[in-house]
Amino acid sequence: MTQRAPVLPQGASPPATETGLLEWLRAHPADFAARTRLGEIYFRQARHEDAAEQFRKALESAPDFVRARWMLAGSHAYRGDWKMALAEVETLLRHEPEHAQYLDIEAYALLQLGECDRAITGYEVLLAKYPAAENWKSYGRALKAVGRTADAIDAYRRALALKPDYGMVWWSLAELKSFRFAAADIAAMQTALQGDSRSAQNRALLHFALGRAYEDERQYESAFEHYSRANQAMRSYVRHDPQQRASFVQHNKRLFTPEYFRARAGWGSSRPDPIFIVGLPRSGSTLVEQILASHSQIEATAELQALESVVRETSRCATGQKYLEAMQEISAEQACQAGEDYLARATAYRKLGCPLFIDKMPNNFSYAGAILTFLPNAKIIDVRRHPLGSGFAIFKHYFVEAYSFAFDLADIGRYYRDYLELMAHFDAVQPGRVHRVGYENLIAAPEREIRRLLDYCGLPFEEQCLRFYESPRAVLTPSSEQVRQPISAEASTLWRHYERWLGPLKSALGDVLA
Repeated sequence: MTQRAPVLPQGASPPATETGLLEWLRAHPADFAARTRLGEIYFRQARHEDAAEQFRKALESAPDFVRARWMLAGSHAYRGDWKMALAEVETLLRHEPEHAQYLDIEAYALLQLGECDRAITGYEVLLAKYPAAENWKSYGRALKAVGRTADAIDAYRRALALKPDYGMVWWSLAELKSFRFAAADIAAMQTALQGDSRSAQNRALLHFALGRAYEDERQYESAFEHYSRANQAMRSYVRHDPQQRASFVQHNKRLFTPEYFRARAGWGSSRPDPIFIVGLPRSGSTLVEQILASHSQIEATAELQALESVVRETSRCATGQKYLEAMQEISAEQACQAGEDYLARATAYRKLGCPLFIDKMPNNFSYAGAILTFLPNAKIIDVRRHPLGSGFAIFKHYFVEAYSFAFDLADIGRYYRDYLELMAHFDAVQPGRVHRVGYENLIAAPEREIRRLLDYCGLPFEEQCLRFYESPRAVLTPSSEQVRQPISAEASTLWRHYERWLGPLKSALGDVLA
């Protein structure tokens, strides 16, 4: 399938820099190899929309150029556009049906799109050809999503038999709330930590898993020691700038004023379909999603990246400006188009034909101004947890690099304050538009809080919302097992066992604790 690069003038070769490639392509617009190289530069810079544009143009000149199509699939994946990523990978598989990476991405894309049975079958096909530890791990994750916990544990055990120091698999077991580590498991993880050859990420995962193991044994001091070591390992390669976030909040407050929204009344898509569940991670958002998804008029989708992608692309169209600068400059037509684009992207995840759907990407609170501009009839539900409970739950969880603030108690506290300040601002300038759910209130009085929640959504109360744990739907987030059980108060008070070590978090939170 791979296509040869075009014949170039003797002695000519494309340059290696962005500027040089742009100049080269003005003279050689059909050079798909050079265009792919430019796309790869953009990809490494996380400019995924620009990268995708270059890969698409390369494929217009050379539809069979494998590298461009594979990179285009990757750019779609990074933006969370799994429908488009799947289409590109399926094209690649028609030419190489046993290619391990293509099969893996196909199964993962199906899982993200909610096609769980097809995803599980895809992983079984992959494992029949390539029974590697990484593939057993991925298979286990898919089985966990549909509630097949025993089968997931078996898949993880098979991965560890092949790769005993595989930190991601130990952490995957730790995420299974019904699983308990045996003494032999703890010894195996401690052995895996010996030596200096392990990556920082792998060490972090092993420490996170050991923290959970000791927590289950109620050895809280040992558990906190391992959580601390895990976060220290993460901080060795994940950087966070708290001032950047604080500046972002202040810029929001200057831009999104009552005058801003009065001037843009009637902008955006008028459709009321989306229900955004926002807040900090580990604050009970999956529980609220499961409750709402038990209603006959609401469908759960996933933690969609669609809003962030639309925000980035709209900003790019607005003379290349960043999000907040672009929001000040976009037109009514662009705002409406952005709302419709978001709804179109969400369509791939809507399977049941319900009039309303949930987007449970917690960090969408950062784009509350965009939601209120692009989708003024959407619902926004802010799920909030006690700041010490929320902060510690973040500290003990592995988040890859998705939340750069998550690996230091003081950073978590500062981020929590910024989050409260931003949401308080939107309460002030758009009163009543955001509905707040207190996690502890929901646990203490579930029926009262669920009725309030449904009233906000404009929906009648339905008894099955109280029996949310009976829902058979697949859940991809770490709380998948918890939401298949009745509400329990235990998780909401766990942080109290660690309070003596939470001084940096308390100091950073300051008067928020009052």
